[in-house]
Amino acid sequence: MKTYKLQLHKEKEGGYMIIIPSLPGCITYGKDINDALTMSREAIELYIDEMEERGIILIDDSELMEYTMTLEI
Repeated sequence: MKTYKLQLHKEKEGGYMIIIPSLPGCITYGKDINDALTMSREAIELYIDEMEERGIILIDDSELMEYTMTLEI
């Protein structure tokens, strides 16, 4: 089992762009959040399959610690 963080960015035109930061270049889109999550799963699986075929070992985010800090500057 692998764990990946997803960044969902709401698009002005509608829908969501999804970036998987630990998989460089792995970006997809969805018309709503549920669609975005479905598309993300597919994009991650395809990305991992391609990298495994190339013999590239990927790390996942299972050991990643994340914190969001908001500053009033």
